[in-house]
Amino acid sequence: MFTQSVFNKNNGENMQLILSVAIIVVLLSSMIVVLRWGNLKVSGPMPVSLFTFIAILFTSGLDVGLIMFPMTEFPIYETEPSYGFVNPLAFMFGTWGFLIWVFYFLTTFYFCIVEPKLKIFEIPIVKFINNIVIIGTCAFTGYLFLTYLPGYIEGITALFQYGLVAVVVLSAVLSSTHVRYVKILSVTSTWVFFTLIAGMWFMSGMGFNGLGQNLALIGEYFTNLPKFVLPVSDYHAFYLFWWFAWSIMIGQFVARFVGNLKTWQLLLSLLIFPSIPIALWFSVLYFYYNQGMEISPFFNAAMIFVGVVFVVNSLDSLTRLYTDNLNLTVHKLGLGRYIILNWGLLFGLILLYKFTPLKIEWIGLIVIGLYTIVYTIMVKRRKILAAMQDA
Repeated sequence: MFTQSVFNKNNGENMQLILSVAIIVVLLSSMIVVLRWGNLKVSGPMPVSLFTFIAILFTSGLDVGLIMFPMTEFPIYETEPSYGFVNPLAFMFGTWGFLIWVFYFLTTFYFCIVEPKLKIFEIPIVKFINNIVIIGTCAFTGYLFLTYLPGYIEGITALFQYGLVAVVVLSAVLSSTHVRYVKILSVTSTWVFFTLIAGMWFMSGMGFNGLGQNLALIGEYFTNLPKFVLPVSDYHAFYLFWWFAWSIMIGQFVARFVGNLKTWQLLLSLLIFPSIPIALWFSVLYFYYNQGMEISPFFNAAMIFVGVVFVVNSLDSLTRLYTDNLNLTVHKLGLGRYIILNWGLLFGLILLYKFTPLKIEWIGLIVIGLYTIVYTIMVKRRKILAAMQDA
């Protein structure tokens, strides 16, 4: 776990205060957007079908933690008093599902509708900070994969561990060389994930009744929804900082694929559709945990495979984003230099996370700072926003 973080220092309370204020601002902003521009048509430059859009969003906006964290975290959510207001399954869902996707809604709307008018992210200092965040968060995804591999591959050697991560990063860089690869991989991996859920559900023997009972447990999340808005523990704060760290860059990437949805439809799509496979996945895993069942070697290998695919999906999307932003494209650099530059950068930063005190919470703080800059400029240019009319 990543509980030993910057929150153990004297500035922990200040960081949580900053985080709490930022969350409230995002939620209020999202409410204003829906109330004011709810019927405005939202579309990106490369619109795709709703299913493809959700697949790109789901696989880009999540990473290997969705696969590798739950079985290690259920016992913590079951025993620590901070999480006692709901069952472990409901709390696990609350860290990955539903309300926190509002972060992505707000930024997706911004990059579809507001950024083309204000062009804030073309301001050199904003552009620089944004791309530093993207690259740093890319590397954190690889670092999580590197860290959790020994728990899933028994007896893995250090050479194989680092070698596998190096190959995964290389695969992601190769996939990022053309946007069509990103689309194909996103849709394919979504179906692979559903297949993994179905296979583990079938082999568990939980049946539809067992699945239904576990899904019902997630209802405690919705009846206690206000308690999930602000951090209830240091580790919950870590998750919320993590979502902040991802929020701007994911919105910036997936905004290009939005296919002519009204604003309220975009919000509901982001709240509901990604939450369905998350709820199913956690419900199946919780049955294994609650029954004390061992995950078979086959499904353990399948989880590793899906985890690898999710890492590749996340990294290729974000690599595509920052290379486009910085004009470090294949067209400009050539295929060979493009691959060497991005592989070396990402793998080097993964090692930096491993061997230095660098934390994702710091990236989250930087992103909150970016939000502050954007909001300040938006206030100064409010006449442009006031001119936006419902379609």
